[in-house]
Amino acid sequence: MTESKKFSIKKTSKELLGRWFHLMTLGRALDEKAPNYLKQAIGWSYHAPYAGHDGIQLAVGQVFDRKTDHLFPYYRDMLTSISAGLTAEEIIFNGISKDTDVAGGGRHMSNHFAKPEWNVHNVSSCTGNHTLHAVGLGRAVKKYKHKGVVISSQGESSVSEGYVYEAINGATNEQLPVVFVFQDNGYGISVPKKDQTANRKVADNFRGMKYLKIIHCNGKDVFDSMNAMTEAKQIALETSTPVIVQANCVRMGSHSNSDKHELYRDNAELNYVTEYDPLAKYRRLLVRYKRFTEEELLAIEAEVKLEVKKAHKAGLSAPDPDPASIHDFVIPEPYVSEKYPEGLHNFTGNNKKLIEGLNETLKAEFRLNPDTFLWGQDIANKDKGGIFNVSKGMQQEFGKDRVFNAPIAEDYIMGTANGMSRFNDKIRIVVEGAEFADYFWPAMEQFVETTHEYWRTKGQYSPNITVRLASGGYIGGGLYHSQNIEGALATFPGVRIVYPSYADDAAGLLRTSIRSKGMTVFMEPKALYNDPKASAAVPEDFEVPFGKARVRREGADLTIVTYGNTTHMCVEVADKLAEDTGKQIEVIDLRSLVPLDTETILKSVAKTNKVMVVHEDKVFSGFGAEISATITEQAFNQLDAPVKRVGSEFTPVGFNRILEKAVLPNNDKIYAAAKELIDF
Repeated sequence: MTESKKFSIKKTSKELLGRWFHLMTLGRALDEKAPNYLKQAIGWSYHAPYAGHDGIQLAVGQVFDRKTDHLFPYYRDMLTSISAGLTAEEIIFNGISKDTDVAGGGRHMSNHFAKPEWNVHNVSSCTGNHTLHAVGLGRAVKKYKHKGVVISSQGESSVSEGYVYEAINGATNEQLPVVFVFQDNGYGISVPKKDQTANRKVADNFRGMKYLKIIHCNGKDVFDSMNAMTEAKQIALETSTPVIVQANCVRMGSHSNSDKHELYRDNAELNYVTEYDPLAKYRRLLVRYKRFTEEELLAIEAEVKLEVKKAHKAGLSAPDPDPASIHDFVIPEPYVSEKYPEGLHNFTGNNKKLIEGLNETLKAEFRLNPDTFLWGQDIANKDKGGIFNVSKGMQQEFGKDRVFNAPIAEDYIMGTANGMSRFNDKIRIVVEGAEFADYFWPAMEQFVETTHEYWRTKGQYSPNITVRLASGGYIGGGLYHSQNIEGALATFPGVRIVYPSYADDAAGLLRTSIRSKGMTVFMEPKALYNDPKASAAVPEDFEVPFGKARVRREGADLTIVTYGNTTHMCVEVADKLAEDTGKQIEVIDLRSLVPLDTETILKSVAKTNKVMVVHEDKVFSGFGAEISATITEQAFNQLDAPVKRVGSEFTPVGFNRILEKAVLPNNDKIYAAAKELIDF
């Protein structure tokens, strides 16, 4: 008998058989009780019954070791979570969204079980997206030579998602100890498996991938599932390669409490799935093989009833989340600069280009913290460091373990950053999220996911990630090379967004971003990488706090609020208007969009009483609309004229430089708008 076949009704100890029966009975009791909470308007608004998945879910939880392993359960994994160690009380706290919910204090959808302190990770409702997180964590497990595996569980239909393919492809390419469990019940809500995949077994879609082992098992059978999961974990541990466990299950109930499976399943099928009830089968085996008597099993069932009754009582008396806490844990407190509290300096050394400021700061932070990593597309090929050479020399100095290329799969870049960051709190990750900011759109699913991790877990997990994006136009790049996306990204709470205009601010903001907990999007105006206008003296330890704007030019007749490429244009226009009209214009370089330095803006408005917002992005729904609204709401009585905005036309950026010039703001457009406002 091989190690992988060590479990059977005859060979397994009575103690273990009894423990499994207790867990399975407890899980089923809670699974059947969950809908009653909704009927009584107590909670559990979403419940996905697991009955029919009992064997594989018991096995996943049993092979999981919370001291060494990491587990990503999906929304149907109630028994998996119980088998991994969650109590009946913890299951109910989650189901009825209590403040005592260990997954996140009632901040997540019910039936999404987790316990981050035990490495049972809080997983989103987006089916299968946690496979990318599992791969990222597997990367950390391998790089830190940690003796453990990562287990990712999901239904077979979620494997149709593109990011699942990215995850499994990446895990095989990087040879990572990740076990992917596919719980195949034949349906994606009401969509039958035949409409999801060409292969009858979805795991077979991945045959041919190097280093990947595929194991099939009967997910309804406890012993077959235990043997399969034990073998899978052993392979992943010993070979550091991924494994897929395809578990054949049945779904005894509807997809969820909002689904009526009678509308698409006939009576024959419904009778079939009831007949193959895994719990009933396991109970019959225990009696048939005389491992337990009927009386012993009845005693365990009675014990479970009392356990559920006690947990129910605790759940009803547990506190609800405090509505006043909604703004807690949106984003962690950032790194605080003691030497440069305002992000200003008087250093007078040699000027450096913006690209030099970024490159030197990256290297300095990598030297400071050995748990800092960088990956992205095209960033580590011999002497080349990205499409713009910002990371030039990084791999040579810090090695392939810390600086490496990622596949051309932006979701994979973001998702594995989220996962790897979970391994320990010291890790800081810098990703070049896309070669151009415009190409970041495929990563938006994982970007959105990462923005609410800290809030959703009630501060138990913070994705400590800096996302570098080469942004903006003025290079004749055209579509997908000249777009500005900061306005769209700024609508998501849980992320900081910075956009420097000069080399010193680029260095200082990058240092603060890397050292801070939480996620920061670092927008780099690529047209300024080597532009002398953006050069500045850069103190080697410079730090710029978030939410601190910089007054680039003082004045009393008009305030211009700007950032990025247009900062230099606004300073030039202000100088020209002073020369032409004698009017003095104050130019505020925001540097940080989220958080926004509203105080500096309003202070300037109170002095000048006229405001113009200038940025490269489109005027319609651009970030300037938020600035304008803020000024109008908070300083309306101080305005002598409406807030004016200058930006790109509401049209795609043209490839031809003549078209680009017509779309983007320039000195002439800014000058004309400012002159009109001064004369208002």
